[in-house]
Amino acid sequence: MNASSVQWAGGFTGSDGRSFEESLTDAEDAIHLASSLKCPIVVLHSGSRGGHTLSHARRLLADAIESLIPVANQKNVQLALKPLHPHASAGCSFLTELTDAIALIDQFNECSLLNRPVGLSLDLWHFADDPHLLDHLPDLVRRTLVIQVADRTAPPSNEHERLPVGRGMLPLKDIASQCIAAGYDGVFEFDPIGEAVEAVGYESVIHTLSDIAACWSNTLGTHQLQAAQQTHQPDYLRRPSSVSRKSQASNQVVSPG
Repeated sequence: MNASSVQWAGGFTGSDGRSFEESLTDAEDAIHLASSLKCPIVVLHSGSRGGHTLSHARRLLADAIESLIPVANQKNVQLALKPLHPHASAGCSFLTELTDAIALIDQFNECSLLNRPVGLSLDLWHFADDPHLLDHLPDLVRRTLVIQVADRTAPPSNEHERLPVGRGMLPLKDIASQCIAAGYDGVFEFDPIGEAVEAVGYESVIHTLSDIAACWSNTLGTHQLQAAQQTHQPDYLRRPSSVSRKSQASNQVVSPG
C-alpha cells in the first residue's frame, strides 16, 4: 500500500485553540511522517480568520508556509494548500477562493530555486461546480499536486456529507477527464466521509471505490487513482497528535492507495 498524501496539517491562525507555534510543530511532524512513509505530499489548511483581520490571517499562513518549506524540501515532501468552499469553511479556513490559493502558491514558487515546493490540493467536492473551474483549468492543474474526489446531492455545507462517486449530482468523471487532458499527472484520491458513508460500512465503501478506480483507470487512461475513506480508517493510518488539544487540524490521516 502506497500513501499518496498526509492530511491534514494547519490551523495556523489559532482558530482551533492551538498557538501558531503548536500548529507549526504539528505540521513539521506531518512532514516527518510523510517522509517516513515515502509519501510525497502534506495537505495544509489555513485555519479560519477568527478574530484576525483578513490581511493578518493571510500573513500568518504565509509565515507558516515560509517556515515549513525548508523542512519539506529537506524531506523531499511537497506542501499542498487546500482551499474550501465558503459554505463549508466555518471554523476551518479563510481560504475560500481558488484564485487566492493560486496567488499564494505562485508567491512561494517564484521565490524558490527548487521545483514547486508548494502546490494546490484541489477538492472537487468543494469546487466541481465552481463557475470558474473549467475556465481556469489549465492554470489550476499546472499547480495541482493532488485532486480529492467525493460526490454530493446538494451544495457544500458544514455537514461535509461526502458521497462515493456516482451517488450524487457532480460530473466528477468528466471533470477528471478534462483535468488529465489539461496536463494533470498527479493522483486522484477518493475521499467520501459522513453519516451516509458510515451507514454503508467500511468494507462496502472500499469495494465500491476500488471498482470505480478500476473503471476510471481503464476509461481515462490513468493509473494514478487512490482510494481513501477517512471515517473508518484503521487506527494504524491515524497519526496521534503531539499536542494536548485535539482538533480536526491536528489529526493527520494518511490517504491509502
